[in-house]
Amino acid sequence: MTPDNAQTLALQALGWLASNDDLLPVFLGSSGASLADVKARAAEPEFLASVLDFLLMDDAWIIAFCTECGQPNEAVLQARAALPGGGQVHWT
Repeated sequence: MTPDNAQTLALQALGWLASNDDLLPVFLGSSGASLADVKARAAEPEFLASVLDFLLMDDAWIIAFCTECGQPNEAVLQARAALPGGGQVHWT
């Protein structure tokens, strides 16, 4: 997946998240972002990476997003890998 495709998918995820009245406050609380921050930083690859990081915390969120947006479930992880900080960490 290219970085441009990853950003597009992350923007879709952000839109999906913003339309979810139950999940948006959880994202805002866990990220420390305000609605103004979301609007101001929506085009930043680093912020979009944080959106995908949030979704990757729960398989049910991934499945719900991918089902609604017609994406394969693995697309979120692939997109995250293509954004800043997405390289695999090797602890050994």
